Amino acid sequence: MHPPITGTAAGVPFTALPPAGDGPAPLILTWHMLDAPRSDAAFAAALPMHGLPAWRVHLGMPMCGARMVDGSMDAGMALVREDVLMSFLYPFAKQAAEEFPAALASIRDQLPVDDGPIGVLGGSLGGAVALQVLAGTQVPVFAGALVNACIRMRSVVELFPGDYPYDAESEKAVESMDFLAGTKTDALTGRAPLLVVSGEEDHPGLRTDALSLADATGAELLSIPGLAHPLAEEPGIEPAPQLPLAREVDAGLTEFFRRHLPG
Repeated sequence: MHPPITGTAAGVPFTALPPAGDGPAPLILTWHMLDAPRSDAAFAAALPMHGLPAWRVHLGMPMCGARMVDGSMDAGMALVREDVLMSFLYPFAKQAAEEFPAALASIRDQLPVDDGPIGVLGGSLGGAVALQVLAGTQVPVFAGALVNACIRMRSVVELFPGDYPYDAESEKAVESMDFLAGTKTDALTGRAPLLVVSGEEDHPGLRTDALSLADATGAELLSIPGLAHPLAEEPGIEPAPQLPLAREVDAGLTEFFRRHLPG
């Protein structure tokens, strides 16, 4: 088993797990949660998908991992208090999606990945990024997967205390990341094989969205009994031993991507 490779791709930190074999191999890009595991390195440890003949390159979300301010999540938490949607959730997901094309090009320059379709995987807020790649770009994708994902941004906003004071701008923002909306669902249907992994103990709104997306798009659904929202213990920043329930998720992802690898 090769050790992880760390670096940056067009300014985006990454943790890359090489395939077992030599030569160019397919690429799977991932975006981590903002709950634990909340960094690219920690997400790679929680869901390594060992044994896949593919590169698994875990990209860092804004202000997480190597991009934390002063080595902590305090600056991010200040943004939550300022405006959970317009200062935190929406700009983080939007920035990560906008960084994707340049990061992909840089990874292809740095690593011996093939130039064929890619796989995408997103957990929690990172799921919104993976969905944006699937629904909002023409990049060839051989398969996509979501884990306890942000499928409707409004559902994530509702997890925070109080009634959010929507206005025209924030309504537009939240609707732009509603992947159960008709046009977004249409774009996802038939785009690429899709696996929706949902913990049976996830937040009820996110669980409902996962079931609805699988039903609307014909995606595969993998329900994990006993799994709540996180995949790792707190603080979830550094790599940690894989938890038993994360191992179940990892096994499901590995089997799914193996079935759909090009060639």
